[in-house]
Amino acid sequence: MPVNLPTNLLRSFVAIVDAGSMLSASHKVFVTQSALSLQIKRLEELLRQNLFHREGRRLTLTPAGELMLDYARKVLVLHDEAVATISAGHFASPTRIGVAQDFAESLLAGLLSQFADHHPGTQIYSRVADTQDLLTLLDRGQLDIVLGFAQAADERAIAHTAMSWYGRQDLLEQAVLPLAVLEAPCRFRDAALRALDKAGIPYRIAVETPHLTALRTAVEAGLGITCRTQLFLTEPPLSSRRLPGLPRLSCILQTAPRLDMATGQLARLAHQAMAAL
Repeated sequence: MPVNLPTNLLRSFVAIVDAGSMLSASHKVFVTQSALSLQIKRLEELLRQNLFHREGRRLTLTPAGELMLDYARKVLVLHDEAVATISAGHFASPTRIGVAQDFAESLLAGLLSQFADHHPGTQIYSRVADTQDLLTLLDRGQLDIVLGFAQAADERAIAHTAMSWYGRQDLLEQAVLPLAVLEAPCRFRDAALRALDKAGIPYRIAVETPHLTALRTAVEAGLGITCRTQLFLTEPPLSSRRLPGLPRLSCILQTAPRLDMATGQLARLAHQAMAAL
């Protein structure tokens, strides 16, 4: 008899790997830590393989676990697409787009509105995350289109933009600069810290958040200065000899090798919107 792997066990397995611990994963899948442990034990029994090396509370994937992780992600993507498509009464694959946070706020609403005018019956799945995370999902076949940032010389560049410093001018008078940054990994955070370290300018991280909206609120409230692009604030960037220069960025659009007609239309609209920045 073939072995049937319940999707809730696969979802819990992926959640543990992504969250880094049983405790953190339990909040994501809404089960207790002990129940989560039993689910993983059941999955290992079905597979007759250990998926984790256990060293106290620390969990690392075994070779079998590494292999199973890739399959589990693929199974869950297909499962979720099937449920969403059938439940919604649509029988074509959803159009899946991933955007960096800056583009989510500045481009996504208008882009999807334009797309809906051309394809009102198409289901859309959108994901907002760090560019590198989105490109990883694209490589895994979990996204169709990615809008993000890359180095200025990137061959995929559609447009270029400058990194600049933003915040209240009076904060520059402090001996130790207060910074507001997004959680790592973050291209802008890395650029800011690298530039300040190179210039020998003392700083402290006053605000750290995973959300761009919270970062903007902190900067507008005068809690710290930050490094972003023109998409971040309508106010002009800071201008001061004390602040070091920052690198330029390219705005990139990457797509899956094959796109259906509707998704191809969205990619073209996205290209036009990004080129107009």
